[in-house]
Amino acid sequence: QVQLVESGGGLVQAGGSLRLSCAASGRTFSFSAMGWFRQPPGKEREFVAAIRWSGGSTYYADSVKGRFTISRDNAKNTVYLQMNNLKPEDTAVYYCAGTRRVYSATYYEAEYNYWGQGTQVTVSS
Repeated sequence: QVQLVESGGGLVQAGGSLRLSCAASGRTFSFSAMGWFRQPPGKEREFVAAIRWSGGSTYYADSVKGRFTISRDNAKNTVYLQMNNLKPEDTAVYYCAGTRRVYSATYYEAEYNYWGQGTQVTVSS
């Protein structure tokens, strides 16, 4: 089995920074892409960022471009989300996800079949 575990969430003031981590453990295999999604309270889950595991091409939602950076460490089987200049509207549960094959585009939630349990990010004003 494969398990994805997010960490690094917490409470931060507007303008501050957080770095989220997502570590893959258990039976190992190569993801073709990993992504971050978030679900604000009372709203639907939305795409945040994604990265191709081999090659490292990145993709971002317009709302986080210039503020968030996704990266990966192949040796640690870990993907990161560096979040800078956080805003109250960034408050959400953040989920990491992985897929062995992308059929259409990395920003589609349906592309991913491995999911973490989520980590809470709260940005105070």
